[in-house]
Amino acid sequence: MSDSGSAAVLDDPHSELLSDLHSESEELDRLVAPLEPGRWLLATPSPGWSLAHQIAHLTWTDSAALLAVTDPRAFAAESDKALGPVRPIFAGPRRLARTLAALSESPEYIQYTGDPPPCDRRSASEGESRRRDEESAANVVHQTPRPDPRRSTGQDLAAPDTFVDEGAAAGAALPPAELLARWRDGRARLHLALRGAPPGARFPWYGPPMSAASMATARLMETWAHGQDIADALGVRREPSARLRHVVWIGVRARDYAYLVRGKQPPAEPFRVELTAPGGELWTYGPEGAAQRVTGPALDFCLLATQRAHRADLAVRAEGPDADAWLDIAQAFAGPAGPGRAPKGA
Repeated sequence: MSDSGSAAVLDDPHSELLSDLHSESEELDRLVAPLEPGRWLLATPSPGWSLAHQIAHLTWTDSAALLAVTDPRAFAAESDKALGPVRPIFAGPRRLARTLAALSESPEYIQYTGDPPPCDRRSASEGESRRRDEESAANVVHQTPRPDPRRSTGQDLAAPDTFVDEGAAAGAALPPAELLARWRDGRARLHLALRGAPPGARFPWYGPPMSAASMATARLMETWAHGQDIADALGVRREPSARLRHVVWIGVRARDYAYLVRGKQPPAEPFRVELTAPGGELWTYGPEGAAQRVTGPALDFCLLATQRAHRADLAVRAEGPDADAWLDIAQAFAGPAGPGRAPKGA
């Protein structure tokens, strides 16, 4: 079954993709809602970020996505103002989009066995398939600079190179109950907006325009990744679910970006990736006969690709020098390469 991209059709109000996004958010909500106010100050593995920072970050990104869907002109104005001085940092995703567009001309590039993700649509034309690849690849996980959520429209940004942390800090300064209420309200309104998006609609974002499906996929991935930071801080082990297939999908698609953002040339040949899903079935991507192979648990691959754990602490394995090199730099989020997590005990 050929994977034609992350863009599921969302004209069905009961879309499985939106349902998965809702479930991912609700799971994180259940983790933080019962916490006493003091616990929201607990440090997470992200340097300088508390639990409150993590939720504030998600709150702002949901708000930005909602603005993009409901008022594209206003979002474009805010985006231009915010990213003007730092926009060159985000040229990489566009180059990745072109690279993956060429790769996707082979319908065998990515395949699934078992239960494919809901984004799989064999009915899509080859041209539509390539367009979806371009869009989703260029909008991997949107770790773009984020303005202060308490600044009103029209205000200038004083420090565009640091306002990711500034925005998170502004939201984290709110009382936890207020921050939680804002996050709940924002994600609920975004869900409704995405559910009501016209088929084929595309919305502005910090990279190329996105479909509603790509927006939902990206929001799910970021919610999962920041939720992992919170779970780690609380010492909680979350039960992995089939929703990880969305995170895996972006991680596999973003292979070339990990090279490009480091100024390296991506390998010319596709890899074979075989991952064991939480339910025990096998999720496979790429040509079966590829010389370069990656295997392991889907959860571990997600932790690696979102840089939530060090490779040495995971059971993801590579066969072939190119696949081995990729696992050292795998990055499923846009923006500059980060240092990642240190090995346990380091």
